[in-house]
Amino acid sequence: MTDIERESMDYDVVIVGAGPAGLSAAIRLKQLDADLSVVVLEKGSEVGAHILSGAVLDPVGLDALMPDWKEKGAPLNVPVRNDQFLFLGPAGKIRIPNFPMPPLMKNHGNYIVSMGNVCRWMAEQAEALGVEIFPGMACSELVYGDEGNVVGVVAGAFGIEKDGTKGDSYEPGMELRGKYVFLSEGVRGSLSKQAIERYKLDALSEPQKYGLGMKEIWEVKPENHREGTVVHTMGWPLGSNAGGGSFVYHAENNQVFIGFVVHLNYENPHLFPYQEFQRFKHHPEVAKLLEGGKRVAYGARAISEGGWQSIPRVAFPGGALLGCSAGLVNVPRIKGNHNAMLSGIAAAEAAQAAIAAGRAGDELVTYDAALKSGPVAKDLKPVRNVKPIWSKKGLLRSLVYGGIDMWAGSLTGWNPWGTQSHGKTDAAATGKASAFKPIEYPKPDGKLSFDRLTNVSFSGTNHEENQPSHLTLADPVVPIQVNLPEFAEPAQRYCPAGVYEVIREEGAEPRFQINAQNCVHCKTCDIKDPSQNITWVTPQGGDGPNYPNM
Repeated sequence: MTDIERESMDYDVVIVGAGPAGLSAAIRLKQLDADLSVVVLEKGSEVGAHILSGAVLDPVGLDALMPDWKEKGAPLNVPVRNDQFLFLGPAGKIRIPNFPMPPLMKNHGNYIVSMGNVCRWMAEQAEALGVEIFPGMACSELVYGDEGNVVGVVAGAFGIEKDGTKGDSYEPGMELRGKYVFLSEGVRGSLSKQAIERYKLDALSEPQKYGLGMKEIWEVKPENHREGTVVHTMGWPLGSNAGGGSFVYHAENNQVFIGFVVHLNYENPHLFPYQEFQRFKHHPEVAKLLEGGKRVAYGARAISEGGWQSIPRVAFPGGALLGCSAGLVNVPRIKGNHNAMLSGIAAAEAAQAAIAAGRAGDELVTYDAALKSGPVAKDLKPVRNVKPIWSKKGLLRSLVYGGIDMWAGSLTGWNPWGTQSHGKTDAAATGKASAFKPIEYPKPDGKLSFDRLTNVSFSGTNHEENQPSHLTLADPVVPIQVNLPEFAEPAQRYCPAGVYEVIREEGAEPRFQINAQNCVHCKTCDIKDPSQNITWVTPQGGDGPNYPNM
């Protein structure tokens, strides 16, 4: 219980997060019933500020939501024209033919997009229908009813000082209450994490698995640009150290979206995902593309990779998990935005039907059933073994075993390997430092590769420094007394923004430093810390990255 008095506002549906899932839900609710009151709360300074995705968009979600999206001016301007898969060695490449791949892997008919701009456009469509959208409103708490169901959220708390006291600008925030609350916070959302734990939503599912995706936008020389070209790579530089790969998408205006994904179930705690990304850009195939160009933006985000078997129960008393809060990414396709939109549509239809029937605050079981039997299920079930096969058998053998499994699942609905288990969490997969050799990484050259702090300056990240850290330690002694001797404190390396440091000063014991102002909200620390000692919570609204076109 709390003695804080807050104003409250009542809505039919409260939606946390203005990503593709939350905005799709808001639009669909108003399409079904224009009289419904719907609010979307976004922690970023504007819609799209915290959106980071590759992205090649399968328009199936938009087709279902707004079949006339082209006429409405959706920013899907670059259709995929050329689709390549490459296996990289240190200095060469092997092109993997497209013809052995199942149809689901083909990108023709899809579009290279900035999902931040797609979400900005979707927000305009939602507001035109009467949806209220409030950016800069971080949701810090779930509000529970007398029967233990979720009845709302606390949003817009400001002015807490670093020491926890109330500053001159203190605002306790408001309670925004709804008949149903949708959590569409993206991967590892803080409220979604609480709901999953409180209602044991993952009791019957496999552990969620994750990857760390890092992305830069480059402006390249016109002669190097091939608009509509999509390239995915595997192999070098990761090799056997970790699963993952890259994407290179040629967008409009001579821009290239270049990104690198590292699966977070890697064992070697000396691995430095950010440096693997920077090293990748020095491959001859990539370096010649970027030569003479300039990097204009950087960001990073965790990606849900567990797939079908890791989806928790998505409905709970009074609310629902949408999009990446439920973990709906198709790993081999490297796509999740279409499933996020489809989940938002399904949740909206379940909530509208419930409200029309006079219900409120109960469990939307029809949403859970629709998600797990409809188009999202059809997308995820055939590929459900690709990730665990890769993790268990390595890259090369997984290409064969995973390919057979995907083909069979796509053609017949039957997967020859059944449903494979993921096993350990990504945190538990981390091995002891003594069992692995440290990895030497070349220094960034400042032309193709950059140090973390320089790159973070291209993310627009800003946090009000006089507030409590949004990166909290369950036990402040663990980083130095446990993680450092046992795991060489991997937070120094797995964070793509240089938030965590071990400071060694002559004559003093090492100390753990958290530079929370650098945080790009990727959530990797919350996922990968081997002691599970770090929890990411929301800073005050508007803080964090300000991505322009991610």
